[in-house]
Amino acid sequence: MDKREQARMSGARRTKLRRLRREHKTSMVGISVVLLALSGVMSVQIVSLEQKNKEYRERRAQLEAEVESQEQRKEELEEYGKFVGTKEYIEQIAKTKLGLVYPNEIIFKEKDAKE
Repeated sequence: MDKREQARMSGARRTKLRRLRREHKTSMVGISVVLLALSGVMSVQIVSLEQKNKEYRERRAQLEAEVESQEQRKEELEEYGKFVGTKEYIEQIAKTKLGLVYPNEIIFKEKDAKE
């Protein structure tokens, strides 16, 4: 091989290497763009999921408070139910709604301002 053929071969080799480097750079740029796009989409999804998670936590706290108040109301109603069954309650209703009194009971009425 003479110098001319060696120069031609090394030139061809250089050209091939340049083409491979250019293709490699193009591939790297393409992969980088895809990764950036995926990162952007994932960031948006993460933010929206965090917002939903926050809303769900607030809703849960609200529902737990409501459950607690309903349990307290249930206890009050159970106590009232026990009171309704007592003789004292029956006497109270008989006096206030029906105007009944015991035979030995004295009733005092206030005078109205008009009289």
